[in-house]
Amino acid sequence: MKQIINHFTDNDLYTFSCQYYIMQQYPRAEVEYTFIDRNNTVYPEGFDKLLQQQVDYMRNVIITDEEIEFMTTRCVWLPVWYFIFLRGYRFNPGEVEISQDEEGHLSIRIVGKWFSTIMWEMPLLSCISEIIHILNGDDEKYDIETERQKVVEKSEKIFSSGLVLGDMGTRRRFSYEHQKMVLETMAEVYRSKRWEGIFTGTSNVYLAMLLDLKPLGTLSHQIISFEENVSGVFECNYSVMKKFSDVYDGNNGIYLYDCFGDELFFKNLSKRMAMMYSGLRVDSGVEEEQTEKIIEKYISLGIDPTTKQVVYSNGLDIDRCIEIHRYCNGRVQDSYGVGTNLMCDINDVRPSNIVIKLTKCRITEAREWHNCIKLSCDKGKMLGNPKKCRYILSLIDGE
Repeated sequence: MKQIINHFTDNDLYTFSCQYYIMQQYPRAEVEYTFIDRNNTVYPEGFDKLLQQQVDYMRNVIITDEEIEFMTTRCVWLPVWYFIFLRGYRFNPGEVEISQDEEGHLSIRIVGKWFSTIMWEMPLLSCISEIIHILNGDDEKYDIETERQKVVEKSEKIFSSGLVLGDMGTRRRFSYEHQKMVLETMAEVYRSKRWEGIFTGTSNVYLAMLLDLKPLGTLSHQIISFEENVSGVFECNYSVMKKFSDVYDGNNGIYLYDCFGDELFFKNLSKRMAMMYSGLRVDSGVEEEQTEKIIEKYISLGIDPTTKQVVYSNGLDIDRCIEIHRYCNGRVQDSYGVGTNLMCDINDVRPSNIVIKLTKCRITEAREWHNCIKLSCDKGKMLGNPKKCRYILSLIDGE
């Protein structure tokens, strides 16, 4: 099978933002990531071998001068020395363990230094998604002109509705070529006239460079999930907000707050931290309810909510984005990150529902391993060791 990932920055911006943060705060940390298929997919026989082939290809994927030049001009919060590090970075296939059971279920573990292993999430997920679509014959049914017209109509709907929206769909895209076509078409439509809405860009750094778009992304749940093992569940959000702000000197100011639920976060959110960040990202829960909680919290701190950004990104389609936008009605600066509905909304194709999550960590190679978990604003939705999930929930509920 052809090599799927051919460019080092065919990856999400938050990977690089988080990697630099890790190098500053926890350079000796070691972690384990685990692949989770929410559809419990039965993969075709030999799928693990095809994926291993893609992993082996990655050892030769290195950053180019062009990619470095783009990131130094568009990601100014990242220092020059970090790009010297990236120039020498090499993907290590030995960090990735892939297997497939007799029923066809896929198992993947990624183990090693955190600053190194963090680079694998996006390449692995996008490879899995593209390979399964090829094996299912979805690429043979794919008609580019039909799909392009759908993107034109979707883009016109987005921008005429006043949405401020960007792409977050690399991990579950139909293919690299499809993501490129979607972004090209959206950019063409957006640049064709003056719209009420705004096309904010894409989380994919390489495609942002190729198409002259803004790269998007700040941090991921894994940063808070790790920090819980350092600072404890009641202080981990505060600790990450402070450390992340210190590392980036106030840049990268959208905070993803739902790792251990909204109640814990809002109870502990201080005015200082609220002022240090330009806004919050809503990635779980009912968006209308989360909006009201955000507005209420800002008002209680003496902050005008209309000055704050709220990014909605919880598996949304365009109609749902429009509903939320109308609900917000200018009370916050609402914007939207849409993934699968942009990058795998193909006729007669079922998108993958896959993630790779941090499941274990230790702060240095000399320390004990600890379980990493993720809760959310959705009741009963948990990822990670069930016993620890129940324990952390009991602490939160008993506070």
